[in-house]
Formats: sequence, C-alpha cells, structure tokens
Amino acid sequence: MRRKSLQLTLYLLDRVNLMGYVDESEVNGPGSRAVVWVQGCSRHCRSCFNPASWAFEVNQLMPIEALVNKILSNPHNTGVTFSGGEPFWQAHTLAKVARKVKAAGLNVMAFTGFTLEELRGTNSPMGAEELLAELDLLIDGPYVESLAVNIPSSPVSSSNQRLHIFNPQMQDQITWASDQIEIHILKNGDRLFTGYRRYEVENN
Repeated sequence: MRRKSLQLTLYLLDRVNLMGYVDESEVNGPGSRAVVWVQGCSRHCRSCFNPASWAFEVNQLMPIEALVNKILSNPHNTGVTFSGGEPFWQAHTLAKVARKVKAAGLNVMAFTGFTLEELRGTNSPMGAEELLAELDLLIDGPYVESLAVNIPSSPVSSSNQRLHIFNPQMQDQITWASDQIEIHILKNGDRLFTGYRRYEVENN
C-alpha cells in the first residue's frame, strides 16, 4: 500500500524519488553516463548492491525538469542509466525524463529486477510500457548471488540476467563489464563508489 501511495504521489507531482546520482560513470553502461539511482525496491535480493534503496520512503524528491537539466548540464554525459532501487516502480516519471534527454541526443538504459516478460505482462508496474518504449538498452532479472558472473567481458552481474538491445545502433557499444568499479570524489569531499557489487557514499 505504501508503495502504491508513493507511486501515485510521484505521478501527480512529476517528481523522481532519488537515492543517488552521479555524472560521467563508465561502469554503468556504454560511454560516459549520468546514473540515476531511484529509491524503493520490494525484491530484497541477497547480497543486493544497494540495500539502502529498498525502503519505499521519500529520500530526495526532484522535479523532472530539474533532473533533466542536471543531466544535460554536464557535456560529458552521452547517456543516462536508471538503476536503484527498482526504476520500474517510477516508470511513468522516468519515461518523461528519458524522453527529454533522448531529444537532446543522449541514449537511455535501465537495470531492473523484473524480467522483460513481466514488464510486458498484465501485472506490470504502472507506466512500464511507457518507459520500455524509451529505452535503448535494458538489463533484466534479479541479481542472484549463486549465479554471479565476475569476468571482464560480461555486462551482467549474474548469469540469469539478460541484456536487451532495443536500439540496433547500440549493438557495437556493449563495451563495459559488470566486474569494474570506479570512485567519484564529490564536491563536498565525499567519495562515491559505484560499479561491481556496490553503490556507496563514504563521508569525508
């Protein structure tokens, strides 16, 4: 009930509920990317990379236009990746973000714990088809620790996950690997770790 109530609130207010954000990531999809981690996930996978994202509670509410402007303000961002949390619990608002950044020439990718079949099914989250229509790339399926893949040629983190290429122009850009990690030094001196098995902010 809390999840549905929050979904409706975000839908009505045109806000994205963020857990985190970083520019110029090269381990969350092809090229240099803005990464949007959303708040809220009901899956609770064992050894989840981002357990802080599970709770369906308000973290950082950002208007769609503000998020789009933030993404586009960095000229080094060539794409956007939605992660989390579960992006498809905020599919309607993220579809609007995707539409606007694609109009500016960026590509869009998402990670999801759902399978593509579930997202296209009758019990899919509100707005799922709308967001799917805007994606160039999708990695689907939950992370399964016993099926973990730790090789430099794999874009997925466990072997049950699948990479879907919706935009044929992205076919030759599958060059990142799921076992990489990067560190970002934030303006306040905090360090953000992202990539292989983690999203973490270490306070200065």
